[in-house]
Amino acid sequence: MNKNQIKGTAKNIAGKVQENTGKLVGNKEQEIKGQRKQIEGKIEKPLGDAQEAIKDIVKQ
Repeated sequence: MNKNQIKGTAKNIAGKVQENTGKLVGNKEQEIKGQRKQIEGKIEKPLGDAQEAIKDIVKQ
């Protein structure tokens, strides 16, 4: 597992928490920020997955 995979997963989880917290307290801005973090995480993790796949191919 590389840095991008870890950061992507962490951002996705943090975004879910922030979005749900925003919903609970009725803060639309926090809800949107949480959704944005989730999107960033969903972009970053596959980037890390691709990097790992390339490393595996190069090792062969």
